[in-house]
Amino acid sequence: MQGGEFSISTSRRMDLIDITPQISQALLATGAGDGLCFIYNPHTTAGLTINEGADPAVRDDILAVFKQIIPQDYPYKHLEGNSPAHIMSSLMGSSVTVIVENDLLRLGTWQKIYFCEFDGPRTRKVLWRIS
Repeated sequence: MQGGEFSISTSRRMDLIDITPQISQALLATGAGDGLCFIYNPHTTAGLTINEGADPAVRDDILAVFKQIIPQDYPYKHLEGNSPAHIMSSLMGSSVTVIVENDLLRLGTWQKIYFCEFDGPRTRKVLWRIS
C-alpha cells in the first residue's frame, strides 16, 4: 500500500480546485501500478468530488446552486459562523475513490477530481492512498 499527502492553498471563500494533476503526479512518482486510489479530505468545511473538467461554468453552477439552497443568513447555532460550509461539506462528501491502471487514474473523458473549498481562503491538505 502506498500513499501520501499534499497541501493546497485556496484563495476564495468558495472554490472548486482541480487536484487531478497532483494525484496523477503522485501515482506516477510511486509507480503504484493497478488498484484503487482513495482520496480523502480531513477538513469539516471542505469536500471532494469528481465532475466535469472541460467547462469551468460547471464549477460556477455547482457553487451558485449551493449558495441558493444553503442560506447564509439562517439563524445557525454554531458560533464560528461557518455552518453553511459544514453543511456543504456534508452534502459533497469528504472522499472519492478512483480505479488506477498502469499508474493512471481511470477517469472519464471529461472528469476531474475537485477539492471543494467552502470556508476559505485557507491552506488545506489532501491525503491519498492506493491499495
